[in-house]
Amino acid sequence: MTDQAKTVNLSNRALVHITGEEAEKFLQAVITTDLGKLTADEVKPGALLTPQGKILFDFLISRIDNGFRLDLPKSIAADFAKRMMLYRLRAKAEISQLPESLISTSWHSDSPVPEGCVLKRDTRFPAKLNVMRIYGKADGTDDQTAWTKLRASHGIAEGEADYAYGEVFPHDINFDQTGGVDFPKGCFVGQEVVSRMQHRGTPRRRVLVATAEAGLPEKGTVITAGGREIGTLGSSAVGIGIALVRIDRVKQAIDSNTPILAGETAITLDLPPNVRFIFPTEAAEEN
Repeated sequence: MTDQAKTVNLSNRALVHITGEEAEKFLQAVITTDLGKLTADEVKPGALLTPQGKILFDFLISRIDNGFRLDLPKSIAADFAKRMMLYRLRAKAEISQLPESLISTSWHSDSPVPEGCVLKRDTRFPAKLNVMRIYGKADGTDDQTAWTKLRASHGIAEGEADYAYGEVFPHDINFDQTGGVDFPKGCFVGQEVVSRMQHRGTPRRRVLVATAEAGLPEKGTVITAGGREIGTLGSSAVGIGIALVRIDRVKQAIDSNTPILAGETAITLDLPPNVRFIFPTEAAEEN
């Protein structure tokens, strides 16, 4: 399914625009993305963190005239806009949630841009897949099965679908691998905690790719090995899904040939393609 050209409408997403002469300066100081590296033809992942370094909101960000487009789950868009109002202070920037948001995604397609639409390359995925974000009315399917499968096969987790806000660090969901957090840029909310994790190399929770021959159970199912909880299952489709797990405990299970289960279903956990981290070479000590 993921090998075919596909366009999928994302009715569960919404748009917030932040514009004005100081929009970039304002955003650069609070979000995890380095806007200095954001080109006009792409979307990059990003987040607003708590002061303790956990993800409060996640989004895809791209440039528009005089500002930025933030593409995020519809259910959190209003709260995100309100939170950004608090951070804005006296910055010359306007924050607005669009009343209508037409968002789609496509991949493996070289079709011309639909009339009235804007296309941006989704940098979370390898360039060869040609994954594009489409803003405007596109001729796509409302069935998100193929999109979920594509995300899962590349270990691309998203808030609400795969993890709860306020409970994960950027490293947990591989933001350090997909460009969602930039360490050289310096200042952003929660930067001190997240940078410490980066420099110490301490992340133990990661998003891995879960597969099962008989299909995966529902989102939120506990993943265990030897009767011990090691993580939870996120969204899945057609036998492949997102798993947020302790990779040290996954390695212990693999080394000891201990079955890994999502509920009662035997699963296999693999590193997503193109990530730079590996399973621990030695099992981590218990807390």
